Amino acid sequence: MNLTDRQKKILRAVVDSYVATAEPVGSKAIAAQPDMPYSSATIRNELAYLTEQGLLEQPHTSAGRVPSPAGYRLYIDELMQDYRLSRDETQSLSQVMNDKLEEFDKAIAQVGQMISSLTNLPAYAVATKSQAITVQHYELIQTAPYSFILVLLLSTEAVHNKLIKLPVNADPQDLKSLVAMLNTSLTDLSAREITPQILAKLQRNAGTASDLVSVIVEFTVKTLEDEQKNEVFVTGQTKLLGQPEYQDVGKAKALIGSLDENMISTLPVPDKDSSVKILVGPENVSQALKETSVVMARYDLGDGMQGMIGVVGPTRMDYAQVAARLSYFAEGLGKMFSKALPPSSQEENETPLQED
Repeated sequence: MNLTDRQKKILRAVVDSYVATAEPVGSKAIAAQPDMPYSSATIRNELAYLTEQGLLEQPHTSAGRVPSPAGYRLYIDELMQDYRLSRDETQSLSQVMNDKLEEFDKAIAQVGQMISSLTNLPAYAVATKSQAITVQHYELIQTAPYSFILVLLLSTEAVHNKLIKLPVNADPQDLKSLVAMLNTSLTDLSAREITPQILAKLQRNAGTASDLVSVIVEFTVKTLEDEQKNEVFVTGQTKLLGQPEYQDVGKAKALIGSLDENMISTLPVPDKDSSVKILVGPENVSQALKETSVVMARYDLGDGMQGMIGVVGPTRMDYAQVAARLSYFAEGLGKMFSKALPPSSQEENETPLQED
């Protein structure tokens, strides 16, 4: 949308004022700003034009204006000035990260708590697997008649095992052949790549061990699907109650109730060429977020994993400040996780076999 410099200046003033006060903004309030060279009448005419263009809304006939979702989007894309963190802010953010990472080996859940505390908004943290998880090696051990232990070594170096009891007296040679076929046919495949055709082929060639095949494949697929799921942590939902937009308890409860792992999992990932993404109101896919905004940032966790942090709040949000804090935090976390968090512990792989 092509706006004049005057219209852009007035739109920016409305957004900045509304973010600061949570009150509709009138022409007199804008004209009173020290860097505003226009009269109230001129500003009033421009406010009417911006409203006609769908960039502002007028809650009541005699009230001032508030930004619309389209107005916020134009503000974010074209008018928002970069927020520069102060030295005190950067020191405070760095100190929080250092303290928490020294205290917790696996800090994903605590990351969300830190973000919520720093922004005073509900926050979430997600650990995603950017690479498909597969089985690297199978072992099948017969421990007693009709009793077997299946062992899976995953591409993440995690080990899973399952005790299988079936009325099957499999021939030792057939068991050995089945293990060989599993390591030939099922390794390096994601859960979705394990097809019914593969299952049928294994059953045809397993001899007396054929009854084990369906149990093994079912456990393999479930294990890979569970491992591939994102870890999602949501915290600080009740902080919405401190926002003027959510003084209506019913409205607040509806949103708080929807801020769960399933809803967060539907949010998009920031583009590779941009570490921060902002979704305003109706841009959110979830119906529950149509009147809220989401600011999110991503960072690298290493070992094929990616981290995501974000906040959810009213569309009346200081986007520049929130985005700057999330960006700084994400950049710091990426650096710290890559060198501070230990690789997968061998102790997990060396624990005694237990039934899943």
